[in-house]
Amino acid sequence: MIQSLEQLIQWRSKPKAIRCDNGPEYISHILREWAQAMDIELMYIQPGKPTQNAYIERFNRTARNEWLNMHIFDSIEHAQSLATQWMWVYNNERPHSSIGGIPPRKLLEAI
Repeated sequence: MIQSLEQLIQWRSKPKAIRCDNGPEYISHILREWAQAMDIELMYIQPGKPTQNAYIERFNRTARNEWLNMHIFDSIEHAQSLATQWMWVYNNERPHSSIGGIPPRKLLEAI
């Protein structure tokens, strides 16, 4: 997780905060220490308040409906391969109504 976050920071810059679904009892001590060292606040949603993290809830629903529910995986590698293919289409080809009916990649290219 930390490796992925560091890569994202290199690509997009460091966030001031990261919204987390689970409370501090479910977050690894290593992630908490890393966030503190990086001066990134971990913000936890309140239990039973998924709307406090609406973007990820929406993404999770889309991933479940468009990818997870459509496949039976033979192995972890098979699941990872299908996830990678789906994410590429999701970010590069699939129109998103919340950003004017274009894929996120097109929006980034326009900035």
